[in-house]
Amino acid sequence: MSGKAKTCRELGYMMPAEWEKHDAIWLAWPYDPTTFPDRVERVEATYVQIVKEIHEGEEVNLFVIDEPTKQKATKLFKAANINLDRIHFYVSDYADVWFRDYGPIFVKNQNHELAMIHWDFNSWGEKYETLLKDRQIPDVINQKMSMRCFKPGIVLEGGSIDVNGKGTLLTTAQCLLNKNRNPTMGKKEIEKCLSEYLGADNFIWLKCGILGDDTDGHIDDLARFVNPATIVCAYQEDQNDVDYDALKENYDILCQSVDQDGKKLKIVKLPMPKVVSDEDERLPASYTNFYIGNQKVLVPIFDHPNDAKALAILQELFPTRKVVGIRCVDLVYGFGTIHCISQQQPCPA
Repeated sequence: MSGKAKTCRELGYMMPAEWEKHDAIWLAWPYDPTTFPDRVERVEATYVQIVKEIHEGEEVNLFVIDEPTKQKATKLFKAANINLDRIHFYVSDYADVWFRDYGPIFVKNQNHELAMIHWDFNSWGEKYETLLKDRQIPDVINQKMSMRCFKPGIVLEGGSIDVNGKGTLLTTAQCLLNKNRNPTMGKKEIEKCLSEYLGADNFIWLKCGILGDDTDGHIDDLARFVNPATIVCAYQEDQNDVDYDALKENYDILCQSVDQDGKKLKIVKLPMPKVVSDEDERLPASYTNFYIGNQKVLVPIFDHPNDAKALAILQELFPTRKVVGIRCVDLVYGFGTIHCISQQQPCPA
């Protein structure tokens, strides 16, 4: 007699914190001029810098759209003295670069086994029809990896959640409770699913995201765990800025929040850059969109006076890792930066 399929939690899996050891980083090579108008080559150069900085500490699994693109990327990597033995290409059809949101989330158990979660991806509330085909990417990955794969059957993007690996999860009401994601599910139903598949028991709900964020308030542009008891929070000091009220409200919520053991969390403010497009529209630039690698923390910077301040704050919070600024002036034109384009694959051990 067959019973109901067991969840991740029932089988001992949970999502590790991003600072726990990785086997690899997952990326998808940029190629679409619709996402990066008149600047694809400059975004490619940004990718080369990201790969060069991160590949010494972890393997790089890289999607490319076709063989000519693979050859082009290979040539650029060679010119940058990148060790190609550390790069693993996946030649496959995909629409865009936002791997954090359409790729799998990896979970692990105490038996040193890795599994993946394949969430539904609806291009941030069906905003971009041409990007819907990226929902297939977890299946493409697992054709090669052949690991246990859980399919919760709900819409969720990786950029909408952040965990401390101990049972506490950060998210926003603007995104996860948005009716363009899971219209039949309320807060309790969402929390139950996150508990069953990510191992979270304690939830911190922030309110709204920043102007220009087409994801409806992803947490990775707002607040991130840097260790189990510390969160960095994007904060706008200028009271006349359009983001001031939303970011202050989020900061105030965090200051009143506790971890899974009921203990107060340390909240550290990160300044905000202000980045606008050629059309004078605000772009969703935030220093919290960093990637925590095994050896380095890659932080987006924007030719803004607050760049140095943000890097210094983060370096103090990551004393055992080198904090590296990656210029993302062109990448942010696609409405995301380093965390949005990446997904970590944890080491099961």
